[in-house]
Amino acid sequence: MTQTVRVGVGVILIKDNKILLGERMGSHGANTWSPPGGHLEFGESIETCAIRETEEETGLIISSVEKLAFTNDFFEKEEKHYVTLFVTASDITGEPHVTEPNKCKQWQWFELNALPQPLFLPLQNLLKEQTIFQTLTL
Repeated sequence: MTQTVRVGVGVILIKDNKILLGERMGSHGANTWSPPGGHLEFGESIETCAIRETEEETGLIISSVEKLAFTNDFFEKEEKHYVTLFVTASDITGEPHVTEPNKCKQWQWFELNALPQPLFLPLQNLLKEQTIFQTLTL
């Protein structure tokens, strides 16, 4: 088996000073809280991936996608390695709902200073960067 690094895209959605997080299911990050996101497909732009994954997972329509930061995430237990590209979207249409019940238990908006635990590793790594956290709280 070859070892590869995969590219993930995480979408940070802020509304009324709250962040949207979903409770993950499955073997990769099960029972952790994560923003919408997924794998970047071959030939796909980061912005297109963010829009597609957000709609597929939450039913929300987003636009005005902007680059935020990236993290280098090694999942020791699963022996998976990802570089996660985080983006934000300032225009959100609709209300989130579970559209992939085999991958996500629920979607909820959380105050930035009262996040649920445990968080998905890429989000943990993102929040370790103090300057990024300050950007999210604006």
